[in-house]
Amino acid sequence: MKKTNADRFISAYNQIDYSLRTIYDFKRSMSFSDVVRRSVVLNSVVRKYEEDLIDYGRLRNAIIHNGNRKYVIAEPHDDVVVKIEKLAELISEPPLAIDRVGNREVITINQDMSIGKAMELMARTGYSNLPTYDGDKLIGILNGRKLINILGSKLAEGMNLQEFVENTTVGTIIQDMGDDYYFMLADEDLTIDEAMNYFENNRKLLIILITKNGKDSSRPLGIISSADIIDMKKILDVY
Repeated sequence: MKKTNADRFISAYNQIDYSLRTIYDFKRSMSFSDVVRRSVVLNSVVRKYEEDLIDYGRLRNAIIHNGNRKYVIAEPHDDVVVKIEKLAELISEPPLAIDRVGNREVITINQDMSIGKAMELMARTGYSNLPTYDGDKLIGILNGRKLINILGSKLAEGMNLQEFVENTTVGTIIQDMGDDYYFMLADEDLTIDEAMNYFENNRKLLIILITKNGKDSSRPLGIISSADIIDMKKILDVY
């Protein structure tokens, strides 16, 4: 028997409700509207469609509170059903970042490489983020934007930049970049929604490095930069 729009709507609604409560460990006693509002700061999809989800909660109540199934007082429109089913899929089974945006080649360097050689590598490959290792351990990520800022300050101090980039190691310059959370590690299960949320909640974040287990002792599988935010938004829009 073909499902009615009301049946499809309720099924998608229940999927969203269950997923949000399970993912974020919300109490069963919380209303759906409270679940949505509290998820806004945790989930970029919910944040974008907050008002729609609140409206869907009201529509769900109108359907469920009607005890006579032969007389549906609120039969959702086709467009509404399609949209809530899409949101249910996005929230419960979001696409993995490694599959869609983070699967590019990751070029790594050793901390003993000179800044000059690293800059040549960036220019030759077009990669402006170079994960830097001391043996098998990640010590930081050489970021082109932050590197330019440091070189500018050295130039303002009257330093000879040619000598500086030839005689200074990447390991040394990474220490000068400071610990302002401009990069983070994530495991291979990172979703696009989670990546979006990290960037939106930390304006200083420039890079997410993906490893198998999210540890600095694991080799990188992929990398995402703040420049990928537009592409990630597009992916979620058409997913």
